[in-house]
Amino acid sequence: MSRFAKIAVVSLSLLIFSYVGLGYMLGKSDDDKAYRSLTVYGEVLQRVQEDYVDEPNLSNVTAGALHGLLESLDPFSGYLSSREYADFKEKQKNNTRGEIGATLAKRFGYIVVVSVLPDSPAEKAGLRSGDIVEEIADFTTREMSVGQANSLLAGAAGTTVKLALVRRGKTEPQPVTLTRAVIPVPHLTGDRIDDGVAYVRIPSLQTGAAAELRDKLQQLDRQGLHKLVLDLRDCARGPASEGIAAAQLLVPSGTIAVLKGQTVSRQEFDAAPDKVVWHGPIAVLISPSTSGAAEIVAAAVGDNHRGDVVGERTFGAASEQKIVPLEDGAALVLTVAYYYTPENKSILENGVVPTVEVATTPPGLALDEQVPAPLGVNQLPSKDDPVVRRALDLLKNDTRKAA
Repeated sequence: MSRFAKIAVVSLSLLIFSYVGLGYMLGKSDDDKAYRSLTVYGEVLQRVQEDYVDEPNLSNVTAGALHGLLESLDPFSGYLSSREYADFKEKQKNNTRGEIGATLAKRFGYIVVVSVLPDSPAEKAGLRSGDIVEEIADFTTREMSVGQANSLLAGAAGTTVKLALVRRGKTEPQPVTLTRAVIPVPHLTGDRIDDGVAYVRIPSLQTGAAAELRDKLQQLDRQGLHKLVLDLRDCARGPASEGIAAAQLLVPSGTIAVLKGQTVSRQEFDAAPDKVVWHGPIAVLISPSTSGAAEIVAAAVGDNHRGDVVGERTFGAASEQKIVPLEDGAALVLTVAYYYTPENKSILENGVVPTVEVATTPPGLALDEQVPAPLGVNQLPSKDDPVVRRALDLLKNDTRKAA
């Protein structure tokens, strides 16, 4: 064993025993298993150093272990090396950076597409919710965090990035090259879809979306439309605060959501009767491409019996993350709190289950085949859309009193 490796193993062992000793001093006997796991890790590292066929690169071994540790927690926690974190910070400073317009998460050990923005490079290239991204720029996503993936996909507008996608029903990865672009924040759209029925589609709940929704709902109400189809399919971006504010426009009483975590004080977000602007019946449309802030809206409407939630279970992502910088320049991305539905179910762990299920997941298609894509700007959905059709039927027969 090299002198450096021996020092590393000894240092790690000292760190482990320090944690163990501290744990006992603090009376944390319930955490014995965790401390024993650290001891096992030290033993494994030593065996790798002593018995592996070649002398391993300790930095790579440690980085791999840290990636695995963080990614075992949930789809959004991860580890960024010092280089990756520096690159991440640099790209965050550039407000004109290009992207592909896809919201990502981790599933099955790989990066997956949650949703795509309308008229984005991802939508134009045929990407859709559920696609597994096996490679980005020839790098496997098997041990890649969401932060790393987003960093690789971001870059100067006009440059290209190559992906390898695995689609449900297909056995071989399909290559696709996308051209990065600066994507403007998409605005919601709304119009009459049937007699007395308004249709509003929210492609993103970015800052300002709730105020935009308030204005649109008031406009539609003045037009004599008193029933609402609220389409949250493919809505996966934006802060939770916008989801809470949007739900308060619709739900007159009860709990909107609850935020809690090990080190985050419990916060309960309640309905605000004076903020409600829509009092008629509601049908909210959801799908596996509904994620984050949009899930808060759907759960608030469904759990408070304010309206029907129609479609398929959402992705499951509403949570809070924070970045924890480390001394060596690396960083941890940690989920620190979950959002819970009014019925006290973790959205990240369970998603939002529709009150009226309508399965619409299509069979696997090649990227060059016709695929359902997010609606473009100012488009109304077809009444042949099974989810829309079911929602209209429910609203037609809705006899509930206005909220």
